[in-house]
Amino acid sequence: MDTLNAVDQFKSTAVDLSVRFGPKLLVAVLIFAIGLTVSRWVGVMLMRALERIELEPPVRSLLSRIARTIVLGLFMVMALQNLGVELLPLIAGLGVLGAGVALAMQGLLSDVAAGLSIIFSRPFRVGEYISVVGEEGSVEDISLFSTRLAHPDGSRVVIPNRKIVGEIYHNFGTTRELNLSVGVAYDTDFDRAVAAIEQVLRANARVLQDPAPLVQAIRLADSYVEMAVKCSVSVADYIPARGELTRAVVEACRERGVVIPFPRRDVHFVGDALLRDALTEHRDQQRTA
Repeated sequence: MDTLNAVDQFKSTAVDLSVRFGPKLLVAVLIFAIGLTVSRWVGVMLMRALERIELEPPVRSLLSRIARTIVLGLFMVMALQNLGVELLPLIAGLGVLGAGVALAMQGLLSDVAAGLSIIFSRPFRVGEYISVVGEEGSVEDISLFSTRLAHPDGSRVVIPNRKIVGEIYHNFGTTRELNLSVGVAYDTDFDRAVAAIEQVLRANARVLQDPAPLVQAIRLADSYVEMAVKCSVSVADYIPARGELTRAVVEACRERGVVIPFPRRDVHFVGDALLRDALTEHRDQQRTA
């Protein structure tokens, strides 16, 4: 009998709760579902609108996410109010929870703050080539937490944003300066050598003519005169251009009779007679012993 009474009481309680809160719960779920749909629509429409403005992709993505979160938050408040939830105690509880989470995630919050600084100050943009904290590559993505660099070999480096802000970095932009060193013999006709190298630079389609390439003698080495070759190429062409120009310069110098000497050292022996006498005396002492 007690079991039957408990079952009947449970059924009556469930029916009572269903009658009292069922419609409210259904409406709350419906409001939340509408909120999801509306927030996605707002995010898509805002992204389309921001594409007409000159903003970096990370900035557009961030603004779209913020708008979606705000819209979804408003619908969640409406759903909770429909259920009769007291919002002030809930907000206070979330504030305490947020403080605890902030203490436990200081590193991630530092990344977020640094990411916002990078996104809005724009020290570099997606597609530019940078060097920072011992790494370099083309900027592939800038998110709130990290910046991703792509290498020419297809590998990627992910750097936390807090490691970037406050560091000294080099932004190459979309072009890089390519430096080559060519050693020519001292008896070389320098005008002929410079003309040969300049012809190579003009013939290579990867070499940018603005700024103009530079060829000049910079150092007197032991057995050659060092010629510096400086030109600008796009980031994507840096590695292939280096190999093409090196080979083309060697071939052009051969064709024009410009000598690229091998390293050479002249060794002179002084006192050969004294050395022979010392060796003879040493051998005589060994025989005597």
